[in-house]
Amino acid sequence: MVNVTDIAKLEIAKLIEKQKTEIVGVRVKAEPMSPLRANFRLAFVQADQVTESDKVLDFDGFNVYVDEASEPFAQDITLDFVDGLMGRGFKIDNPNKIPPHLKGTIAEKIQTVIDDQINPSIAAHGGHVSLVDIKEDTVYLQFGGGCQGCGMVDVTLKQGVEVLLKEHVPEVREVRDITDHESGENPYYESKEQ
Repeated sequence: MVNVTDIAKLEIAKLIEKQKTEIVGVRVKAEPMSPLRANFRLAFVQADQVTESDKVLDFDGFNVYVDEASEPFAQDITLDFVDGLMGRGFKIDNPNKIPPHLKGTIAEKIQTVIDDQINPSIAAHGGHVSLVDIKEDTVYLQFGGGCQGCGMVDVTLKQGVEVLLKEHVPEVREVRDITDHESGENPYYESKEQ
């Protein structure tokens, strides 16, 4: 589930040793940005902060705790410690950025545009977009959060998402939304037809 590099193990052990309170390990917490992507946080864990539903991974001298909600995002992640020009600190790499059945440079380019430009823009409305499939030159996306059921989703798709994807990935000719918008529970903008 979680891989910890040797340098990260050493740094965690050093930091735990310096703490004034008894620390039993570190918690990896995922904050979902889409069904496949999350931001991760790392925090020290005291014995009274461990829950029964935590997944516990035993490393020499400390444990890594992953809560139930974070577990789906923590599959095969690597916890590393980097020391470079940008500073020192822990870094979590997640290899699962695109759906498992999609491989190749086009899928990676599309996912990069989604991660770097599309999702940050629609996050202000509580929404996110996920890459579901690619067939020939057609991309299939699913909208979630505030975008699911939103009355403006067609505008977002045609004038925003599709334009960005075609601009950055010329192989894309068509973008389709396969979201079930009827089941959206908290749309950002409700259509007047409802």
